[in-house]
Amino acid sequence: MAIETATIAARLDRLPNSPSTRRLVTLISLGGCFEFYDIFFTAYVAPGLVKSGIFGGAGSMFFGLQGVASFVAALFAGMFIGTIAFTPLSDRFGRRSIFTFALLWYSVATVVMAFQHTATGLLLWRFIASVGIGVEFVNSDAYVSELVPKDRRGAAFAHNQFVMFLAVPVVALLSYLLVPTTVAGFDGWRIVVLIGSTGAIFVWWIRLGLPESPRWLAQRGYGAEADRLMSDLERRTEAETGQNLPPPQAVAGESERVAGSWLEIWQRPYLGRTIILVIFNLFQTVGYYGFASWVPQFLISHGIDVTRSLLYTFIIAIANPVGPLLFLRISDRFERKAQIAIAALCIAVFGLAFSQMTGAAGILVFGILVTLSNNWMSFSFHAYQTELYPTRIRAQAVGFVYSWSRFSAIFTAFIIAFALGRFGTTGVFVLIAACMVVVAITMGGFGPRVTRLRLEEVNQ
Repeated sequence: MAIETATIAARLDRLPNSPSTRRLVTLISLGGCFEFYDIFFTAYVAPGLVKSGIFGGAGSMFFGLQGVASFVAALFAGMFIGTIAFTPLSDRFGRRSIFTFALLWYSVATVVMAFQHTATGLLLWRFIASVGIGVEFVNSDAYVSELVPKDRRGAAFAHNQFVMFLAVPVVALLSYLLVPTTVAGFDGWRIVVLIGSTGAIFVWWIRLGLPESPRWLAQRGYGAEADRLMSDLERRTEAETGQNLPPPQAVAGESERVAGSWLEIWQRPYLGRTIILVIFNLFQTVGYYGFASWVPQFLISHGIDVTRSLLYTFIIAIANPVGPLLFLRISDRFERKAQIAIAALCIAVFGLAFSQMTGAAGILVFGILVTLSNNWMSFSFHAYQTELYPTRIRAQAVGFVYSWSRFSAIFTAFIIAFALGRFGTTGVFVLIAACMVVVAITMGGFGPRVTRLRLEEVNQ
């Protein structure tokens, strides 16, 4: 069994780029589309929630339940619980099973949320739906990292987020068309939410094309099933590339099958990584979601009406799937931690410039540049986190460190609402820039190297 466990990982990491591997990443990413749709409609339906009288404006009550900030906070509170409490289930029951469970959870809860008429009911079901999103994000990251070869992980995550980000211009366009309207007395924002809940329809179709992670199977002792899946992938890869595969090369110690424990993340070599990633996640959320979840409100605070703010937001949103494609070719060319640091500094600079714009051209140009920088940082750190922990604890370890971004975002929503009301858009982006500098120093200065290394080699 020990030899087979080592062979599975070694066999997988010597696979060349092939349509079969890209297909698996695409299927996982299609599931993630619904999570991205949901996260981004938080910003886009907010004006509709205010218009319908469910919530007050962005600055309403610093920690009250009647402001838009509470809607953003409910999203991240649910994701925090899902990420920290339920991601260990992925290490126990497998990536494929949790992928299905989390999508169904999200879809059902979102349908219920769309029919709420009070702030309390809306926030409750927003929280419940977001628990499923929190589980799904970490599970999908672990899934992708374990299915692709060592020299394609960065590109795989870029492709993964390209597919998922396709949902963003879709939800932005739907919000632009529907949020300011009512259809037979039915608020347009409710239709936007219901469209996102259709993920359940596609879950079983997606699931049929997804195998379990061979690395996870081997680690859990299901050697025969891991070998069967791996052999099938090898046959298809050889047929697609027309080349014989090179011999697998095992890393010293990778054949050991050790039971995973959450306590490992507090032991060497993982202790330093855990501290770095916790600090990173506490601050990166301020830049990423501080912009993505508040774009329409920033524009409205500049005196732009709801309809035009949603139009500008849609144009900016078109850049989301473009970002991962722009950076795909360099995703595995130089060190991942450096890419994260550079992207964070770009967010700081372009964000400050965005805050000073008053004309449509400047707002759109710098809004797009912030979005592209966010995309670059996003797919880079989603890959990076999964690379720093072994298969036996990957989901629960990443879930723990990533949960701090969700915890941070709960309070970030209220802080940004307060800063926007008191200091305007400039004050918000000064805060964002300071947080991005912390991110750049933490990751660029202290993160370990991972690019083009075997997962087993990074985690010896």
